[in-house]
Amino acid sequence: MTEQHGQELEQRGREAGLRSAGMRDRTARNAVVASVIGSVIEWYDFFLYATMAALVFNKEFFPEFDPLIGSLIAFATFAAGFITRPIGGLIFGHFGDRLGRKKILILTMLIMGGSSFLMGVLPTYAAIGTAAPVLLLILRMLQGIGLGGEWGGAAILTFEHAPAGRRGRMSSWPQTGVPLGLLLSTVAVNLVSLGGDGALVAWTWRIPFLFSAVLVLLGLFLRLRVAEPASFSALVATDQRARVPLLDVLRYYPKQILIGAGARFSESITFNVYNAFILTYTTTILGLPKSYALNGLLIASVLGFVIIPATGRLSDRIGRRPVFGLGALIALVTAFPVFALFDSKMMILIWVAIIVGWALGACTMFGPEAAFFAELFPARVRYTGMSVVYQLGVLPSGAIAPALCIWLVGRFGGSWPVAVYVMVAAVIALVAVLLARETAHDDVDADLITAAED
Repeated sequence: MTEQHGQELEQRGREAGLRSAGMRDRTARNAVVASVIGSVIEWYDFFLYATMAALVFNKEFFPEFDPLIGSLIAFATFAAGFITRPIGGLIFGHFGDRLGRKKILILTMLIMGGSSFLMGVLPTYAAIGTAAPVLLLILRMLQGIGLGGEWGGAAILTFEHAPAGRRGRMSSWPQTGVPLGLLLSTVAVNLVSLGGDGALVAWTWRIPFLFSAVLVLLGLFLRLRVAEPASFSALVATDQRARVPLLDVLRYYPKQILIGAGARFSESITFNVYNAFILTYTTTILGLPKSYALNGLLIASVLGFVIIPATGRLSDRIGRRPVFGLGALIALVTAFPVFALFDSKMMILIWVAIIVGWALGACTMFGPEAAFFAELFPARVRYTGMSVVYQLGVLPSGAIAPALCIWLVGRFGGSWPVAVYVMVAAVIALVAVLLARETAHDDVDADLITAAED
């Protein structure tokens, strides 16, 4: 009887363990889905602005200037979104470490989506004069603030819900919001361009911005159903939350900040050169149809959706450093060949160039990036630390990249200075990766969660 009773207890324990594992898996999957959908919305809005800055805003909001100068000014407003991203990162990073990941992610989505929707109803220069570009700039800055708090929170939500040994794979999924957002925004631009350039500039450009409201409602529904990660709950239970997370990050983790920002440098420049700048380069400077670059970006975004989770998963096996370093190395050795392909003015070769530079270079870095940066910091300051690294790393790179590239081409009369710019950023990233410690196989939050359970 005792033996039978023992077997029954053992069986019940196994069943309870299976149920618990199933619940953890469901929770992790819910976190992934909510993070991915939210990330898609955020990046859809961000890329939509970049595309319209190249195709419409120079005409509708800055019509008094030469087309190239108008594009340069439009990209200056694009840069403003990057400049305000650190502000959002610091604000929402602080409250994400203090109040929780979930609440902040809902707020950032509302800010980002609301700003995009308002752009869709914004009067142009012809209607209200100089107030139009000023309002556009303000909304762009709000977009940057929202995105500044979004990325770190979405990455952390999946990272902290992920089982040991799968952190790279799972935290790479929010990164797929980048190619999916690019794909969705590019499809939207292609659809509203079917009526011709005249209709696009006159009114159809507004439709994709208004569509943001639908996406935000979907994202809110999903995010409200996600629980806080166990590591944050453990921080609350053990009263280990940092009072001022930013001060702790600056005081105790300066090396980690420099490593993360340096690695981010190449990913950000590679990404923005082969996305935002290339639209202006191929249309305004090379005089090619906008479909050449847009269709190339469509193909690259589909490939990126495959490459990002594949490299995230690979980083769980061989480490974050070699995988991230591979992406930077691709950016380094292909910079001049890629711009030679652009300058050929042949559609197929332009597609190949975008695939190599964006999908193979930038997306290979995207895959392990979230886990790489999350593992630089402990849970109590992780949101703030990741936000500082991600957003400060983008200021000298993504913020000025499109405008600087236009200036370089205008100043030197060729694309070679832009290729040098991409190569320098790649070298900086490779040095940062060499200085980093491999953390893929560290059990980063186990002690914290165990202490809370005890």
